[in-house]
Amino acid sequence: MIFQQLFEPDSSTYTYLLACPETRQAMLIDPVLDTVARDLDVLQKLDLKLRYTLDTHHHADHLTGARVLRERTGCKVAYPEVEKPECADIGVSEGQTFKMGSIALEPLFTPGHTAHHYSYLLDNGTQNMVFSGDALLIEACGRTDFQGGDAAILYQSIHEKLFSLPDETLVYPGHDYEGRFVSCISQEKARNPRLGGEKTLDEFVTIMNGLDLPYPRKIDFAVPGNQICGQCPPNVPKEYRGPCDLHEQG
Repeated sequence: MIFQQLFEPDSSTYTYLLACPETRQAMLIDPVLDTVARDLDVLQKLDLKLRYTLDTHHHADHLTGARVLRERTGCKVAYPEVEKPECADIGVSEGQTFKMGSIALEPLFTPGHTAHHYSYLLDNGTQNMVFSGDALLIEACGRTDFQGGDAAILYQSIHEKLFSLPDETLVYPGHDYEGRFVSCISQEKARNPRLGGEKTLDEFVTIMNGLDLPYPRKIDFAVPGNQICGQCPPNVPKEYRGPCDLHEQG
C-alpha cells in the first residue's frame, strides 16, 4: 500500500492518501480545499490516479476539497450514507467494505462529535490503522457542542467502536494541534486525559461540558459549503476567500 499523511496548517487538518500499488488508484480521506494543488502535485509525482475522495463528516473548520478534486480529476466523491449530500456520488455505510484495488476500508459509525460521523478501519497486511476523523484525537477528542454533537454518544462510540479495537491499532486523527502524527489504541486508553484511565461516562460528560471552547471561526460557511461538497457559499469572509477565488477562476 502507498500511504502519505498530509497536513493543512490553518485548520491543523490531516488528509490521508491511500493508494493501491498494483492499480495505481488512490483515495484521499478528508481533503481540504486550501491544499488541492498540493494534493494534485503529490498524485502526479507518485503516478497515481485519484479515484475517490472520502470525508469522515461535514467539517466545521475547513471546506472540503472534494468538489474541486472531482472537477480536476474525474474522481468520485464519497460520504457517509447517513449524511450523503445530493452532490456526492457514493454513500458508505458500516458493514459494507469500501474497496479500491487492494485496499479495503471498513467504515465505522462513530457519532458524537457530529450526529453522522464515521471513522475508517484498514488492515494493511501488517497492522490495523484507523482513520478516526474528529472522533478520537491524540490525547483528546472532538468537541460535542454543535452539529448534533453529544458527549454521551461520543463516549459510547469511542468505547464500543474504537477502544474495542486491538491495542496495537494505529490511530490517525483528523487533526492535531501540537505537532503529533499518530497514536495507538492502547496509548489513548491509558493516557487520553478526557477518556483514558477508565474514565466513567459521567466523568467524560463533565469534562466535555466544561471545555468552554470558542465558536469555530469558519463554521458559518464551512458547514453549508461542505453540504454541497466544498462549494464556496456567498458568505465566505474576505480573509478566507483566497482558495475560493483561486478555484472559481479555474
